[in-house]
Amino acid sequence: MSISDPTQQHLTRAIRLAAENVLNDGGPFGAVVVTADGRFFDGVNRVTASNDPTAHAEVTAIRNACTQLGTFDLSGAILYSSCEPCPMCLASSLWARIDCAVFAADRHDAASAGFDDAVFYEYFETPAELRLMPVHRTEPEGINRLAPFQQWADFTGRIEY
Repeated sequence: MSISDPTQQHLTRAIRLAAENVLNDGGPFGAVVVTADGRFFDGVNRVTASNDPTAHAEVTAIRNACTQLGTFDLSGAILYSSCEPCPMCLASSLWARIDCAVFAADRHDAASAGFDDAVFYEYFETPAELRLMPVHRTEPEGINRLAPFQQWADFTGRIEY
């Protein structure tokens, strides 16, 4: 299987963004969202620069695309990333309805540079009672836990997503 020229161009752009970002107080990760009509939106890792643990390159590229396009639905778009997207970035891509993700370096390459997110991949494979961060459901007192969903179901002005 050969990689098309546009794929090479966008992947090269993501890698260059990542390398430049290192010199701009950011992490070594870059991403590009390319819409079906060819518009592209860059993102770089700004976790340490902005003290935002969600500011991964893929997430910032998705945020930039959605903000500039005025939509939360990126159906038809492709995400190009300098490195394999972590579980958070994959989930963000799914929520954005991105069609496909293409990456260069993988999670093992990132781990060898000190970015080991294996614990996050393993989280979902670990039995709930043994997970790094427990997540518990608790029944609240004095309020219906389903009230927001009932409000949503009844609200005629809602925007489905």
